[in-house]
Amino acid sequence: MVAFLDEEMHMKGGGPSQLQSIDGPLRKAPVNPKASILVVDDEPAVLRILVTRLELAGYHVLSAEDGEQALSVFHDESPDLVVLDVMLPKLDGFAVCRRLRAESCVPIIFLTALEAISERVAGLDLGADDYLSKPFSPKELEARIATILRRVGPGAAVSEPRELPVGQGVMRLGDLVVDTNRRQVSRGGERIGLTYTEFSLLELLFQDPGRVVPRAEILEQLWGYPPRRAADLRVVDVYVARLRGKLEPDPRNPELILTVRGIGYASQRMGEFPTAIAS
Repeated sequence: MVAFLDEEMHMKGGGPSQLQSIDGPLRKAPVNPKASILVVDDEPAVLRILVTRLELAGYHVLSAEDGEQALSVFHDESPDLVVLDVMLPKLDGFAVCRRLRAESCVPIIFLTALEAISERVAGLDLGADDYLSKPFSPKELEARIATILRRVGPGAAVSEPRELPVGQGVMRLGDLVVDTNRRQVSRGGERIGLTYTEFSLLELLFQDPGRVVPRAEILEQLWGYPPRRAADLRVVDVYVARLRGKLEPDPRNPELILTVRGIGYASQRMGEFPTAIAS
């Protein structure tokens, strides 16, 4: 993989034309050409590269250089996805993510130079959909953006999912009602707020109740890339823990989403609630 900081050096020395010889020709081939992306980074050179790459890919790109500006732009423009650096002035990326998650399920990809796995997990715990460690290739960022936008579509920034006709696609999981048309989950008539990624994980695990889904398969299905190192699989573990925290009566003793040690996760088979099939 071409290091992002190496590409930044070429950009400084030779201008945008150098970018093509390093990372391949730039083509306008977005998944959704109308999608808008907010890129937040306090390093001007990094911000310039990312904005240029994403605009050439056909996205409408907004930018901000600090946490407060990021929130202001988000409220004014309602972008479809946010690319968010962790280390920001005024408000750091974690604080920005926390504020956004209080009002929105917009997809968030963290950019981090932090080496500690615990710091990366902290971002996912706050509700980020994915993270990339610096240095990285802008092509990889583009690929992850495309994967997420394919999954959620435009309009993910709004708090309420788009209303779709009610029909088939309503499941009962114990005392939970899962409406896959509206992408909503409720218990006793009370709505349980899930992000798009959390709901997609729930759908994947219950497509074939009782089947053990390997963690690597979950990562590839939802995040669009295979695990290159063990730390990549932590994304899956964190999201399963988040989903359990919202859905399970006792997340420490899960009954809906079960761990199959050394392999991955399995959902309960229909009709077997609340008996666990694995530990």
